[in-house]
Parts: sequence; structure tokens; C-alpha cells
Amino acid sequence: MGMFILRRIGVMFLTALCLTFVVFWLTNLQPNLEKLAKNQGSFRMTDEQVETWLVDRGYRQNIFKRYGEWLGVVPSQMTISESDGRQLGRCVRPGVEPADTPNYCGVLQGDWGFSTVFKEEISAIIGKRLGLTGKLMFWVMLLMVTGALFIGVLAGMREGSRLDRTLSTASIATTATPEYVSGVIFIVVFSSSVVGLKWFKGTATSAMDNATLENFLLPVVTIALYGMGYIARMTRASMAEVMTSQYIRTARLKGVSFRNIVLKHALRNALIAPFTVIMLQIPWLLNGVVIVETLFNYKGFGWVLVQAASNNDIELLLAVSVVSVFVVLVTQLISDIGYVFLNPRIRLT
Repeated sequence: MGMFILRRIGVMFLTALCLTFVVFWLTNLQPNLEKLAKNQGSFRMTDEQVETWLVDRGYRQNIFKRYGEWLGVVPSQMTISESDGRQLGRCVRPGVEPADTPNYCGVLQGDWGFSTVFKEEISAIIGKRLGLTGKLMFWVMLLMVTGALFIGVLAGMREGSRLDRTLSTASIATTATPEYVSGVIFIVVFSSSVVGLKWFKGTATSAMDNATLENFLLPVVTIALYGMGYIARMTRASMAEVMTSQYIRTARLKGVSFRNIVLKHALRNALIAPFTVIMLQIPWLLNGVVIVETLFNYKGFGWVLVQAASNNDIELLLAVSVVSVFVVLVTQLISDIGYVFLNPRIRLT
């Protein structure tokens, strides 16, 4: 187990380097740099002024050197602006003397850079917004996993029955309905004056400080319903297969109660396939919250991603990408390790 985890961590490290470099290269293409220069400088800047702005701030250096500076393994180079004589560089901060300016200020040193949109340190932005999304994801996972397992096990125990067909149809319907459709329907039916119900009068923006049933239930249900149907269908298929196994038939012949057969014999083996799907929902939620947080104006991690991409905030976009890559890789590692605890016959070598 120890060697497997070490190998996986090594692969995760190499994968993270490759993915972050690709994102770094894509965000630093010429059109993005020109847009950044005009956003930070002036939209009336000439091509020569744009080029001078980019050269002063080190954007014309070798891409590998700049990536090393951003990562924190290559010392940052300080330059002097030709226009106003200011000191420029990744490690330069207002009010900090040149002698006190560090040579390394990248991701490995905990310095994520400065956001050009929010005008504050990116580490503070990521920490705050990721915490808000974490709160949303916690309640989504609790509702989604609990409801999906209950529906899937209930349908799989009675394969082919009317209850099975009803629950399976409902699961397919929720999976086939994307969040931007179900979210709009929920807002129109339960929050707006179009239908007139107005059961949920609060807004998701107020849930950032004080989450209540009125302002937080709709975004949670919107995300949970989409994933719930998929997990429920996988659980139902796995449960139905296990219930027809030889050892289940033997337990029935021995007179074991149906309840004990399900809870003590069938459920653990039936959860191996759904466990993979459940773990994959975590990185999927990072994508799903982009739509829901924007739709409900819940200013979490997904909302920040939209703001960074739409406003060409390169440093913030890179930070969001790093966090997303880390979550996906760690989730996959946990998923692999979880197999061993669900099925002792599986061995990691």
C-alpha cells in the first residue's frame, strides 16, 4: 500500500506539472497578453506601447523561465519601467524596499500573485471562495449520496417491480436535465412571482454569510439532482447484480432474513461500483458549481472562475486551475485506496 501511494503521488506530481504548464501557456497567448495590457493600461494604447508594457513586466521572457518564476523554482527578475522608472517584477510589492524583496515568490512559496480584477492577494480570494463552495458541496454531497444510495438500493432489491421502474424513470429524468435548466425552473416556480408560490424568498448571495432553508436549498437541490440520478442508476444496477449472486441464494436457503441479506451481505459488494462514481462527483461538482453559482449569484469558487476568465485575470485563472487539478488528482487517489476497504480481494501492489 505504501509503495502504491508513493508511486501515485509521483504520477500526480508529474501530471500536475504538465497540466499547469499547458494552462499557463494557454493563458499567456498573445491575444490574452494584449488584452491584459490594455485593461491595466489604457484601451487607447498603441501597439508599441502595448509591447513596451509587456516587456517591462517580463511577459516577453522565455515561457519556461516565466513558468519557473510562477512555480517558484526560478528567481524572479526585477526590471525598471521605461515610461515612469518604477521597479517591476513578480516579487515587487508596493511599500517593500528592493533589499527586502524576495528572489522566489511562486506557488511553492505560497505566493499566488495579485488579482487584477479584485485588487487583492489571490491566496485570500481562493481561501474565501473555496470555503464558500466547500459549504455548498458538503450539503450537495450529503443530499446527493444519501438520496441516490437509498433510491438505488431500494430499486435494486426489487428488480423489475413497479417501484423499480418508477425510481429508474425518475433517475433518468434528473440525469437528463442539466443544471441550467432545472435551476431556471426552480427559480421561476418557487422563487419568482411568475407562478406565485414564492416559497423561497431569500437569495443565494445572502447564504454566503447566513445559510438558511430559504436562501440555500434551491442551489443545493439543483446540483444534487443531476448527480443523484446517475449514482442511483449505478447503485441499482450493481445491487440487482449482487442480489442474483450465488452466495445471496445460499443465504436465502439458510433462512437468513431479507433485511440481513441486504445489509450484511449484498450492500458492501454493491457499493464498489457506485463508490467510483461518487468519488468522481467531487471534481465534477467543481464544474457544476460554475453554472449554479453564476445562476444563483452565489460568489464561490465557480463564480470566481467565471470572473477570472471573463476579465482575463491570468494569475487568478492559473490559481483556480491549480486548485482544480489538485482536487481531481487527490480524489482519484482516494478512490483507488477506497477499493481495498470495500473489497478485501482487491490488492494494490
